[in-house]
Amino acid sequence: MNLAKFLLLALFASTAALSGCTALPRSGPDDAAVEKQASVRVTTEGRKVGIDYILVDINKTILPSFQQPAATSIRDSFGGGRGGPPDVPLGIGDTVQVSIFEAQAGGLFIPTEAGSRPGNYITLPSQSIDRSGTLTVPYAGRIVAAGRPKEQVEREIEEKLSNRAIEPQVVITTVNGRSSEVAVLGDVAKAGKFEVTSAGERVLDLISEAGGISAPSIETYVTLQRRGKSGTISYDKLQTTPAENIYASPGDTILVNRERRTYTVYGAAGLNGRFDFEETKLTLGEALGKAGGLLDARADPGQVFLYRKVSRKTMQGLSIDTSRFVGEDIPVIFRANMRDPGSFFAVQQFAMQDKDIIYISNADSVEVVKFLNVLNSVTSNTSGAVTDAVDGRDAAKRIFRN
Repeated sequence: MNLAKFLLLALFASTAALSGCTALPRSGPDDAAVEKQASVRVTTEGRKVGIDYILVDINKTILPSFQQPAATSIRDSFGGGRGGPPDVPLGIGDTVQVSIFEAQAGGLFIPTEAGSRPGNYITLPSQSIDRSGTLTVPYAGRIVAAGRPKEQVEREIEEKLSNRAIEPQVVITTVNGRSSEVAVLGDVAKAGKFEVTSAGERVLDLISEAGGISAPSIETYVTLQRRGKSGTISYDKLQTTPAENIYASPGDTILVNRERRTYTVYGAAGLNGRFDFEETKLTLGEALGKAGGLLDARADPGQVFLYRKVSRKTMQGLSIDTSRFVGEDIPVIFRANMRDPGSFFAVQQFAMQDKDIIYISNADSVEVVKFLNVLNSVTSNTSGAVTDAVDGRDAAKRIFRN
């Protein structure tokens, strides 16, 4: 007879003789009562969650792929800022002034009696490009301006006035470029809309115009939204990687957000709960240290697990078959064997990521001690109720079943 069967029989023998009305302590219904009295049960065989995952042991082979936090990029979404700044055409809502020069007085706009004066020109009243995208110039009519460079609109006005004005030349000045604004929002000192010019303003230039970031740089992320697409990058990487600091385009939205980086620890650790990265990069070894390390009396050092979703590309780079998984992010459980002295070097190189979960399993001996404590509690109470004996029997069955 093995030890498990012996202990189970000992429990049954001792609980069968119990009598009296004293009940074992309990704060509410047990799991068996909850399941029994449910009107409808939605479950799976073996109560399995049904989420497939990959189990990867942390070793020197995989470390190069996980020594740095996951990369983020806006260059990959919008291009690497090659070439000059983007064109800034006129647009609906822009306020412009149109100045018309003539070669001499006596033409269409400069009367003969005006005589000689510096610069024979007139400036028309400021006007906004209307919803149809046009502006109005006397004797030239309505001119389509929205979406066109100023130089092109100037040439068209000159052509339409050439048979009435004396060698006309036109200059358009943007008073207020509403269509060429970029919104900078979020954790900046002065959120608002800022105009981009033909000189070219990059993402960091516009964040600077908004007064800079108002949160720790290591916890700050910048998202660029443009025509239905978006890309995100950490502020630190944006500062140190010039290729990521791309030109902004009219109509862009720049979101600056602080993301509180945390990880969670469960199981046989000194402390359980949620922990902040704080203003630092963190490795698995440091994360375990912040949580008080492994409990000597409970933990199985060979079963330290880290739960994370990893990109399909990264897993394929390790020659791992990902064909049974759907989507780009794959659930992975990393396991560290802290019984191996070399693992202490490995966990100091394995980078933590935001929202990682660490679980430290109990040693097998702890489960045996738990059962013996239950057995001792039942057998020492000679006045326990028969109901408690039955509950103890069912609990023991579940222990050995699991």
